[in-house]
Amino acid sequence: DQVFRRVRGGLGMATVAANALFASITGSSIASASVFTRIAVPEMRRFGYTPQFSVGVVAGSSVLGMLIPPSAMLIIYAIVAEQSVGDMFMAGFIPGILLATAFGLGILVMTYVSPKFIGGPTTLSEEDISPAISGWEILKLLIPVAVLVVVVLGGIYSGWFSPEEAGAAGSAGALLIGVIKRRLTWSALWRVLVETGHITAAILFLIISASMYSRMLGVAALPTMFSEWLAHMNLGLTGMMVIYVILMVALGTIIETASIILIVVPLFLSSVEALGGDIVWFGIVTVIGAEIGLLTPPLGISCFTIKSTIKDPSITLRHIFSGAFPFACIMLLVLILIIAFPWLSLALV
Repeated sequence: DQVFRRVRGGLGMATVAANALFASITGSSIASASVFTRIAVPEMRRFGYTPQFSVGVVAGSSVLGMLIPPSAMLIIYAIVAEQSVGDMFMAGFIPGILLATAFGLGILVMTYVSPKFIGGPTTLSEEDISPAISGWEILKLLIPVAVLVVVVLGGIYSGWFSPEEAGAAGSAGALLIGVIKRRLTWSALWRVLVETGHITAAILFLIISASMYSRMLGVAALPTMFSEWLAHMNLGLTGMMVIYVILMVALGTIIETASIILIVVPLFLSSVEALGGDIVWFGIVTVIGAEIGLLTPPLGISCFTIKSTIKDPSITLRHIFSGAFPFACIMLLVLILIIAFPWLSLALV
């Protein structure tokens, strides 16, 4: 808010920026959607933004958690495709920043093209309602977050930690910060540990199932048959990617992202390699394509997460899905850019 308060739709842009920063710590879209529903939506409603925009910007920006490292989906893809987790993280940086920037520009354009959809204050009264804080105070608030980002990502890219060790170091750092700030109670710590256990068990079960599924596909020679069929169609890499993106977006409306990666990716990997595509680039395309499904009905996990978290009964699922639709369209445009220009995801690898 301090940075974007003088810009039209500034509180929405601030939410996108905060979600991008939050994503660099958690790597979870669901966590982002849940947290920012409680924090950002009430504030945007207080400043006069429409219900659909208030929840839509949270739903849209929450998907950054699956792309900006350390992303759980990039880790799952790396395991399935037998790629380096570090390479996948590096590949997700530029697309993640590009997507966050596109969201911000999209909000700015919508304030001029469709101001009734956005709502918000007609003057800069936000400055009077929410007093400015100094740059030093902002810096003090950001220092703990910056330290965690440096520890987790810096440790991976410098070679000090493996991704697993970096996750442990980040958890220890977050625990230490919570203790120092005296915000971590024993009951909160217990809830965190239990939730972590649930998530870890679910991910490990998915990985075990993916391993069995991949072995079954290999025994049945389905990837080879699929590659031969695509070669017979003479689609080329671009044609195949068009089909793949349509499939990913369609599946994303009914299946959650991790399952899509585990089911679909093994079928396409050999075809992508045969047509000269890069497997790391293909992973970024996969994650973004599947992410679009987080914002589209009937499943729309991020949208349902917001609905289950929101305290305002006047905000319906219709508001959430209609608000998320422009952001799904922006994601599709960014995805087309990354398919057309693979170097956007490979420049740092």
